[in-house]
Amino acid sequence: MPPKNPLIGANVVIWTTTPWTLPGNRAISFSSKIGYGVYRVVRAPEGNWARVGETFVIAHKLVADVMKAAKVEDYEQLPISVTPDVLAKTLCEHPLSHYSRGYHFPVPLLDGDHVTDDTGTGFVHTAPGHGSDDYIIWMQNQAALNKRGVDTSIPFTVDADGVLTKAAPGFEGKRVLTETGDKPKPDVSANDAVIKALSEANALIARGRLKHQYPHSWRSKKPVIYRNTPQWFIAMDKKLTDETLVFMHNADFNDGKIVPRADTLRHRALLGIQDTQWVPASGENRITGMIAGRPDWVVSRQRAWGVPICVFRNTKTEQLATSRDFAKSGELQKRIIAAFEKEGADVWFADGAKERFLGGLVPAKEMADWDQVRDILDVWFDSGCTHAFTLEKRDDLATLRKDEGGFDRIMYLEGSDQHRGWFHSSLLESCGTRGQAPYDVVLTHGFVLDEKGAKMSKSLGNVVAPQDVMAKSGADILR
Repeated sequence: MPPKNPLIGANVVIWTTTPWTLPGNRAISFSSKIGYGVYRVVRAPEGNWARVGETFVIAHKLVADVMKAAKVEDYEQLPISVTPDVLAKTLCEHPLSHYSRGYHFPVPLLDGDHVTDDTGTGFVHTAPGHGSDDYIIWMQNQAALNKRGVDTSIPFTVDADGVLTKAAPGFEGKRVLTETGDKPKPDVSANDAVIKALSEANALIARGRLKHQYPHSWRSKKPVIYRNTPQWFIAMDKKLTDETLVFMHNADFNDGKIVPRADTLRHRALLGIQDTQWVPASGENRITGMIAGRPDWVVSRQRAWGVPICVFRNTKTEQLATSRDFAKSGELQKRIIAAFEKEGADVWFADGAKERFLGGLVPAKEMADWDQVRDILDVWFDSGCTHAFTLEKRDDLATLRKDEGGFDRIMYLEGSDQHRGWFHSSLLESCGTRGQAPYDVVLTHGFVLDEKGAKMSKSLGNVVAPQDVMAKSGADILR
């Protein structure tokens, strides 16, 4: 028989500044570089959350701080060796398992590089639907967890309105934020509800207030929340053809030999950067670093306005229309294009749009299986395709570039922030569909500053309207 886990009966202590994410907890992260111990409460006030006789697994370096926060008057370390191997083999109960049967599932411990013993307990609450580190470590361990019988699906505990869903048993309808991005009232607050539930389940040993940095929207200045949602991506590293590409820079030399690269969108874009003149030259290094290290491109957004992603998805087979494996894609595209040209992009969101476009292309009895995608495109995708509907569609802007036997050079001109914006999206779209960069020269300029030396920004309200300047001083002063 395998040896008994020495941690049975002990409590692994986690901490969080976002209690509303606890219904989404699926793991605990630890670090094999941190030393841990098992500590027993010897003396504590009457009615204290951390009770006499309870044992807690905590990082050695942080145990004094944790016990002080938990109002423990005296404690002792037990002679139990808490090795990384022991932690990795341990499965815990969910902290809300005694509050609702919806949390009766094992919670594994995962070794993660993001865990430190600078503050907290040495263990990190891990909700893969609510944080990038959480998601990454969960996906990295997915195969191993499946072999252990751990369900690795990620719950959608918070909807688009900031309201907890039925995937958060016991808290459905509670709010993380209000519709205006403000703190909800106590009776509907997800944070307050979870803290109360933890207390009732005897799963809370301390609480307090902590002032710390929190992400906010740069435009609305309201707090934002992390939540896992299904999105549409453009792959950066999927092979586009069987050809290989050659890059002439140091990273592609191995023992004096040039190493060819697969024909992917990332490598096409890197080659396009090298074929472009950048003014100033530092722009090349800036965008090269962005392209080389970027993840797949998330092109979908969930907003009330924008250009729709015109796709239908079969909820049973996951087939997409339009796609290469959908036999009637050609006819479907013709219908959509004709409707857009006549009525505009909003026709996609009109009543009966699914029946209008898919009708007769799929069996009537299967129509209910097809879901109309209502996401919109990233606005940078819109701007990134300007080369296609200007230079390629208008006779007065027709060009003949060097590779076509001509002498025309296409220059893009914008601020340096567009290395991440317009220059970036234009490069990816053109390389993916045309095989080359859409420009020959990219020139970046500085920014107009206000009287305090800060960049003028619409969101800050420190701008001077161009119309006012032109009315008083003429357009040439702006040029």
